[in-house]
Amino acid sequence: MEEDKKQRRRQGHPLLRGGGARKEPYTHGFSATQMMALTAVCGVLVPSLPPDAHHLAADKAVRDFFLASAADPPVPDEVAQLMSAMCLREALTLVRTVLWLLGTRLGTLALCGARCLSWSSPFVQRFAEMPVDRREDALRRWSRETMLPPLRLFFLLVKVFCLYVFYSWTDENSENPHWRAIGYSPATDEAPEQEEQANTKRPLDDGVVETIHHTDASLPIRLAEKGLAVTEDAARNVCRIECDVVIVGSGCGGGVAAAVLAGAGHKVVVIEKGNYFTARDYTSIEGPSMSQLYEYGGFVSTLSGSGLLLAGSTVGGGSAVNWSACIKTPDSVRKEWAAAHGLPLFDKSEYTAAMDVVFKRLGVTSGCKEEGLQNKVLRKGCEKLGYKVEPVARNSSEGHYCGSCGYGCRTGDKRGTDTTWLVDAVARGAVILTGCKAEKLLFTDAAGARGKRCVGVVATSSNPAITRKLEVRAKVTVAAGGSLLTPVLLRGSGLKNPHIGKNLHLHPIAMAWGYFPPDKMPELRGKMYEGGIITSLHKVEAAGDGLPHRAILETPLMGVAAAGTQFPWVSGRDMKERMLNYGRTVHIFSLVRDRGSGTVHGERRIAYHLDPVDRENQREGLRRALRILVAAGATEVGTHRSDGQRLSCKGATDEEVEEFLDGVTGVRGPQSKSENWSLCCTAHQMGSCRMGATAGDGAVDARGESWEAERLYVCDGSVLPSAVGVNPMITIQSVAYCLATGIAEQLKRDPSSGRNHSTD
Repeated sequence: MEEDKKQRRRQGHPLLRGGGARKEPYTHGFSATQMMALTAVCGVLVPSLPPDAHHLAADKAVRDFFLASAADPPVPDEVAQLMSAMCLREALTLVRTVLWLLGTRLGTLALCGARCLSWSSPFVQRFAEMPVDRREDALRRWSRETMLPPLRLFFLLVKVFCLYVFYSWTDENSENPHWRAIGYSPATDEAPEQEEQANTKRPLDDGVVETIHHTDASLPIRLAEKGLAVTEDAARNVCRIECDVVIVGSGCGGGVAAAVLAGAGHKVVVIEKGNYFTARDYTSIEGPSMSQLYEYGGFVSTLSGSGLLLAGSTVGGGSAVNWSACIKTPDSVRKEWAAAHGLPLFDKSEYTAAMDVVFKRLGVTSGCKEEGLQNKVLRKGCEKLGYKVEPVARNSSEGHYCGSCGYGCRTGDKRGTDTTWLVDAVARGAVILTGCKAEKLLFTDAAGARGKRCVGVVATSSNPAITRKLEVRAKVTVAAGGSLLTPVLLRGSGLKNPHIGKNLHLHPIAMAWGYFPPDKMPELRGKMYEGGIITSLHKVEAAGDGLPHRAILETPLMGVAAAGTQFPWVSGRDMKERMLNYGRTVHIFSLVRDRGSGTVHGERRIAYHLDPVDRENQREGLRRALRILVAAGATEVGTHRSDGQRLSCKGATDEEVEEFLDGVTGVRGPQSKSENWSLCCTAHQMGSCRMGATAGDGAVDARGESWEAERLYVCDGSVLPSAVGVNPMITIQSVAYCLATGIAEQLKRDPSSGRNHSTD
């Protein structure tokens, strides 16, 4: 029976199979010398170690884990392959250059100093020839290097990719040889709902056209079958599609807009860069899931390397992979947006009604039958300290006990746009093109105040069998690719508004952790990766009545590979010890409503700097999280700071705890001048094409229409005037609902132009 299940997994969706032996050759382009140095670095980050006396008594899996090394194949080649695919050009050049230097004696001497010297000929050793303890000492120095920041960045890059590969790599049975030792056992067997759905039609089958399954010849036929007017222009190598509304993106903004506009009777085409998956495709296996469901596999970072930005890249966008938290826009934020930004929408009853509509369509529930370990710890610690802890509503049933929704909800219980709004859109004739990336918007001259009119979008398929450009012509174009990609599309199409790409908010977070030994507290059973991801939260209030909270505390999804990349590395043995405790290491993060902002300069070219006030609020939230972990009974607590900052709680006095908390700092990236730094990871992107009362205030007007081109609307999180301060899914969907309703009204008044010109 078990083997049958594994066989079905292996025969599942080809894009979400497990790992296994690579069938195609490596194409990373690293030279033999560079690979020798990279292998040596990997062997330091995850070294082969003799088990100590304590672990000798453990089972064979633990002993094998200590003996395993990241220098063993195929890890180094997989690391090189992943870096070559995911690193920005400058970062990859840095890695290649440092590895080349480490492959030479003079380069090693320059980077490692006296550590590479030997009493025997040739007296100067290459990095791979150095003893492991000296190599470890060199990496430790690079991680704290302040005079040469590129060395610190090199350390960070190789550390992140090496540990990610080591802990995420899976064999042909979707298993990693070290998970048993770590105590990690993801729920990979099919849920009953999946088995029932295995041979049934998928929710979007009536409207989805998956370009990965087509060719230049078959795609036009398939599109025509969906009711679209299609013409082929062989001379221009173009397939032209006619519709009423084209929407770029299928997430919280695009999915809602598609349902509203299709429901108003318009022929809608949705262009989605990612592919279509359903509950029966999801595996909860971290590596392939991240690769196929997230933008660049989850390896989008700021230019400084200080933060990883998680963004969904699949049908349903972020709603397909987010953590289910459903929180309405705070009243204080609505009032601020209405008054300070001159956007009356947010103070109107229509916006309140829109949030109610969104709650209803997502089937939001306010209770939770059973919380997982992390949320139990958050609740217990808050209650012991007398802090208020609030339940978090979710777009799932109250009994939803899934800790892997960030890899797609295998039970189908979580309701993203792919199972709600897009289903509504398809039922009303919408067509969803997957595996297609919007390249540029199409404009014509117009007589109105804006001077130009958007008439559609040009897209390309990721399938090499489709060589033709897809030219989708429409009365109205809606950009809904999210805050990281919508400004790239607008700017790349020639729009000049200075707010395009500016005002990017990220809700920067800082992590605290606490270790809870198994079976010590009966009320805190389970593993940290089990149960609902966010079911409780605590607000760190500001001093003074009426002031907004300084931070909110929630718990994250932390896969085993993600934990390896996030944990600070101070030595190979320390990291292995940390990973053995993975299942019972609870994380709480401090999220701030950032006053500071960043800029989207281009695709994957994001600059962001944390405002000093934001950093202080983040620090206060981090200190509160640590207090909660201590109060809940953690035996050890710490942060993700590069020096491995931690406190043993056993026997610690209140004064010792306070002294430790005084040393806690907010996140400082690897490019900072501080010796100790940490890596930020965030999943909320907002504001990069914000609404404004005038063209001087924002990239789009209060209806979401571009100030520069009529019939072009933006309908995603990028239109938010500033950070919302809480999980933004409900806010984005509610704004999208209001904007799409407005677009439908405009089309009803003037169906030929999509605008009521009398308002100009």
